[in-house]
Order: sequence, then C-alpha cells, then structure tokens
Amino acid sequence: MVRNQRNHLLDLHTEIAQSQVDATDYSIRFKYGVHTILLFVDSLQSFSAINKSLLEVLRERFPDGLKISPTLTDVTPVPTSDDVRIVYGLPNNVNDLGQGWKVLRIDDDDKPVSKGLKDNIPVAFAFLADGEELDDAQFLVDVPTLDDEYEDELGSDS
Repeated sequence: MVRNQRNHLLDLHTEIAQSQVDATDYSIRFKYGVHTILLFVDSLQSFSAINKSLLEVLRERFPDGLKISPTLTDVTPVPTSDDVRIVYGLPNNVNDLGQGWKVLRIDDDDKPVSKGLKDNIPVAFAFLADGEELDDAQFLVDVPTLDDEYEDELGSDS
C-alpha cells in the first residue's frame, strides 16, 4: 500500500510539473548586469505578456535594483511603471557572450517563435528612457571570464 501511495505521489508530482511547463514553453535566460533570470515562457506568448512577467519577477526579487557589476555598488532601479519600454538583445555569438548583443526588434504582439528564439537562449534586456531609441540601448551584461575566476582564487598582484 505504501508503494502505491508513493507511485501516486510521483504521478501527481509529474502531472503538476507537466501542467506548469508546457511542451511549447521555452526556458529563456534573461540577463542584466550580474543577474540571470530564468523564465519559462510560452513560445506563442506575446512579448507584452513576457514584459509583464519579467517585470513582476524583477520587482519581487530585486526591490533594491539590479546590480551591474560585482565590483561596483551602482544599481539600476527596477521601473515601477508597467508602461516601461523594455528592449531585448540577442548575443552576437551564443558561445561567447562577451562579443556583445544585437537589438531584437519586436512589436508588443510578436511572439518568441516568430522572432527565431530557441529554448535556453540567453537574452539581454535594458530599459529605455523617454526619448531613447532602440539603437540607443546598452545591454549591461557582466560576463565572467576564466581569468576573473583565477584572480578571485589566487588574489590579484596588481
């Protein structure tokens, strides 16, 4: 009887997990500064809905703002307005994020699948101020390097 209950619990857990993450969902790694926010988004969901979800997570998890660099104390405040303009960027080289980002030109009703996004893709984001254009966006993404790791372990001689 215990075995049946355990199998039932496993089946229930599997059923819940499947209902929360659909086969059409993508895991997207949204990046800003030192932060990576993993969100599951429906590949057929509009970017306006994705904006709303991302803002909700940012406001809940980072009420004091987003840290730009591990060595700087500066933070970027998370906008409180829902009508903030968010711009997204795709990596120039998905295997080397240090090569920068290119602006993803989207409309609010565009969907990730229609813009060529794939599961587990890194996507940088930035907030546009009033009067700023898409091409003015600066994607502030801290990309750790192997040299940084060794420097932390060994200490810096400089």
